[in-house]
Parts: sequence; C-alpha cells; structure tokens
Amino acid sequence: MATVGFLYPGYSAEDDYPRLEKLLGGDIRLPLVHTDIGEDAHRVDALVEMGSAARLAAGVGELRRRGAEAVVWACTSASFVFGWEGAGAQVRELAATAGTPASSTSFAFARAARAMGAERVAVAATYPRDVADRFTAFLKAAGIEVVRARASGVITAAEVGTWGEAEVLGLARAGDHPGARAVLLPDTALHTVAHLPALEAAVGKPVLTANQVTVWEGLRLLDRVVTRPGLGRLFAAETERPAA
Repeated sequence: MATVGFLYPGYSAEDDYPRLEKLLGGDIRLPLVHTDIGEDAHRVDALVEMGSAARLAAGVGELRRRGAEAVVWACTSASFVFGWEGAGAQVRELAATAGTPASSTSFAFARAARAMGAERVAVAATYPRDVADRFTAFLKAAGIEVVRARASGVITAAEVGTWGEAEVLGLARAGDHPGARAVLLPDTALHTVAHLPALEAAVGKPVLTANQVTVWEGLRLLDRVVTRPGLGRLFAAETERPAA
C-alpha cells in the first residue's frame, strides 16, 4: 500500500482525488486535507498568503496520522506565485514539517512535461493575465518554452469549480497551439480527471492537468510508476521520472 497525502486549498475540485484513487487501484491511497485559503482570489497577495508556511503546516499532522509517506501541496498558483526559488523553499519547509518527501503542483507540471518530452507547451489558464504570466515564468525557469499562454480572467476558485466538461474542453482548445507538444491546464480548482480522454482527443496531443500531475508527482516521490488507462498519456506508458 502506497499513501500520498495532499494539502488542498478550500473546496472546489477536491472530488478529483477520490476519483483518481479509484482509477489507480486498491493499493494506492490518496488522503486529502483541506487548508484554509483565506481570501478566495487569483490575486498575487492573496495567493502568497494562501501558500504561507503556517497555512500548510496546519494540515500536516492530519496527513501524518492518515499514514502519508509523501505530501504534496495541491495548488498551482499558490506555489508558482513565489517564483522558482521561492516555490523550492516552500517545498523544503513543507518536507521538514511533514518529515516526508514533499512537492507542489507547480513542480509537478515541470517534471511531468519533461517526462513527456514536452519541451514546448501551451498553457490554458483560468487565471487573470498577471497570474498566468507568473506560471509562464516558472516554466521558463524549468527550461520549458511556453509557445502560447491563454488567460481566462477568472478571479475565484469557487467559480472555476463550477465548470463542466464543455467549459474545460473549450479552455483546452482555445489555449492550444500547433507548435506545442502538450497543453497544460494549471488549476487544481478545475475538474479534469473525468475529462482526460476527451481533452486529449479534442487537441490531439497530451494534456496535463493540475490534479492529474499532482497525483503523478506524489507517486514519483515514492518511486511508484503506475500505468492506467483513462488518465491521459502521462499514465498511459512508463515515463522517465526526473529526480529534480
């Protein structure tokens, strides 16, 4: 049994995690603890507070009690908002607090894209432009070229969490670019797990979504390589697992 714990901000698309746990099979557990988000806003100051060490530390004890062998901060914007170095410091502090390996969704995107050989990507973001630009800068620091970045201007995670399949597919199509080897949808508030096959069919290439890559990253921390149908090309075949 492998157990990866997730710190998830608020309540939007947290039901993607039990769905993923079911699809991954009976020997993987994905317990989730909700963190206090403070103000629900895709705004830099609010995101910095959302990702503060104190807010993350508050949920770690419960994950340890539930047997977590690794912990992932399941939030993209409140990790990349700190920049590459700052997000690294956030993860190191989380690992020290948890006493386990740790990571975040932002690093999950960078590592998953590299594992897929997607050195040129398109970003289809729910965020306002200034926040989406910070994700682009984060990927650039990881050595990944963003050939197109679409910003949708949605302010709250609560609104993103109401999007259904039509909106999610429309987002991916609108953000795609012919030169991109993968399309990235960077928001853990967005329900995507049920739509992964449809997403990849819609754009004809790999699609990496926030909750999908977050779980993949947690399994990577435990050196678990899992292949499962229905979870996108990231889980369809054994991929190289970069260590950093």
